[in-house]
Amino acid sequence: MKVTVKDCLKIGASVFALYLAVHYWPRAAELIRLVLGASVPVFLGCGIAYVVNILMRFYEERLPGKTKDFCGIRRTVSILLAFITLLAVVGLIVLLILPQLVECVRLIVAELPAFMDEVLDKIDQWGLLSDEMLAPLENIDWKNVLNQILDVIKSGLGSVMDVLVSTVSTLFSALVTGLVALIFSIYLLSGKENLGSQFHRMARRYLKDDWYRNLCYVLGVVDDCFHRYIVGQCIEAVILGSLCCFGMLLLKLPYATMISALIAFTALIPVAGAYIGAGVGAFMILTVDPWQAVVFLVFLVLLQQFEGNVIYPKVVGSSMGLPGIWVLAAVTVGGGIMGIAGMFLGVPLAAAGYRILRDDILRGEAEQASAEPAPLPETESPKPDSKP
Repeated sequence: MKVTVKDCLKIGASVFALYLAVHYWPRAAELIRLVLGASVPVFLGCGIAYVVNILMRFYEERLPGKTKDFCGIRRTVSILLAFITLLAVVGLIVLLILPQLVECVRLIVAELPAFMDEVLDKIDQWGLLSDEMLAPLENIDWKNVLNQILDVIKSGLGSVMDVLVSTVSTLFSALVTGLVALIFSIYLLSGKENLGSQFHRMARRYLKDDWYRNLCYVLGVVDDCFHRYIVGQCIEAVILGSLCCFGMLLLKLPYATMISALIAFTALIPVAGAYIGAGVGAFMILTVDPWQAVVFLVFLVLLQQFEGNVIYPKVVGSSMGLPGIWVLAAVTVGGGIMGIAGMFLGVPLAAAGYRILRDDILRGEAEQASAEPAPLPETESPKPDSKP
């Protein structure tokens, strides 16, 4: 193998760049964190554009003027309808959850002392604890304890002015970030064809043909997995929330609309979402009637079984192409790395990696099978002549 001067220069530059990265890593890491922090509106805008693009394509396929979009009116109307739909869904969830959540907190604060006294009376009647262990609990003034906890929370918040300044600063920063992300997403949606064309031209110019084809294949698989996941999970969440609301109204359970909206929202999180919604809903019903909380848990377990065995296979089913064990692993790892966002992103990313790996293995096995020589046909051995 002949080593040229150009190869030596490449090796020397790579070694020097590696040395700089290792020696100045703290400063480089700080620079990377600064760049990533400044790029949050861009990443958020890309995420918003990707989700809204699904709704925008839905409206574009149903609006007139598919062959000719005069002055971009069809695209503008589709973007507007998509954002209105998304804001309407978010507003509906907030209106269903927030008022009853405030009422539940008020009820907890007002009814907790009486509830604790009732629980202690039941424990005393059933003989679950001895008199020595029960006596200190009966002497506790639960109302005073609750007031002390609230005082500690209030004192830990600091002065009113500091809290006000901090809250206003945080809200203003979040508002500016959201506004920039929204504007960026609108630009992405309005010119997505031009951006896609520019990306393909640049990739063809600077990448080898094999690398370009592999990149397009990987991006296509990732896009397909995310699209299937978002659409399937949203449809499943609507069906599950509707069935939960219908069942709770039929069983005359409290907070039916709020808990159903919460169940539908948490159903977007695979595996863990059902437990989160069940725990919060059971705790809220527990403040009203413990027996109804038990009925709710039994009903939700049955509903989850029906959803997992009937609804999910029909709506999402094998479209993700990811076995259940890997779904659980993706949710666990993603949640450990990025929290709730990691739970959302873990499953489609794992599904994309699983599909790419599976296709590559199948392709390799097919090539290996075609390269093997065909087995020779078996020939019958000549029969010995019976004649002398």
